[in-house]
Amino acid sequence: MQKITEKDSKHRHLDKMSTYELLSNINKEDQTVPDAIKKIIPQIEKFVDQVYSKMADGGRLFYIGAGTSGRLGVVDASECPPTFGVPHDWVVGIIAGGDTAIRNSVEYAEDDKNQAFVDLKEYNINGTDIVLGIAASGTTPYVIGGLNACQENRITTGCLTCNPGAPMIEYADYPIVCPVGPEFVTGSTRMKAGTSQKLILNMISTSVMVKLGRVVDNKMVDMQLSNDKLVDRGVKMVVQQTGLDYEKAKAILLEQSSVRNALEFINNKS
Repeated sequence: MQKITEKDSKHRHLDKMSTYELLSNINKEDQTVPDAIKKIIPQIEKFVDQVYSKMADGGRLFYIGAGTSGRLGVVDASECPPTFGVPHDWVVGIIAGGDTAIRNSVEYAEDDKNQAFVDLKEYNINGTDIVLGIAASGTTPYVIGGLNACQENRITTGCLTCNPGAPMIEYADYPIVCPVGPEFVTGSTRMKAGTSQKLILNMISTSVMVKLGRVVDNKMVDMQLSNDKLVDRGVKMVVQQTGLDYEKAKAILLEQSSVRNALEFINNKS
């Protein structure tokens, strides 16, 4: 299989380019990513609907990956609790090599085809859950082995790759394949491939949380009030919805601990 992600860059002599040329050419390549994603929205839709169905019945969403792909999964999962006020185990990101690999490369961690399912079993994964394998190349043994083991144990799987025909696709019930073409720096999949993965993961988690009722209108009514900025945002939501003055709205919000609870409290009193 010829990996698109490993093809030579369309740009030559990067080391001879000016700073402006480097930035302009990287930007030119990045602009192709949203168009590539637009073409595969039906694939993403099928996976999102399956995730929603699983999670509405009490299941969880797991991301598994190595290197950049694993880090992107961990980042997306870690943003769900503060953004949507959900428990930390609703969306779980697992990276080959464990938490150490989030900051530092762990040699050969991605080559162990058995470790992903060992990692998943620590969370008592079962048939109510769903697993998304993330690998730009679609050839990472850690991810392929994990998806294969999931299918053998009747756990629903999806994959996110940038290479059509990648081996990983065979082990995904809901494949998402987003070819973004060769990278600006040949083989550096943290660039366009990573950007596409980040955007698609945003789409998946956000859409699922909206469908699960964790957003009202366009507001994060269940966000964690973990700093002054978020408290201020929450107060303004309450003021907008109720017409209360700022300080009164703030007092109720802090007492009720979330915008949703504050609004329900105010509506019940009126």
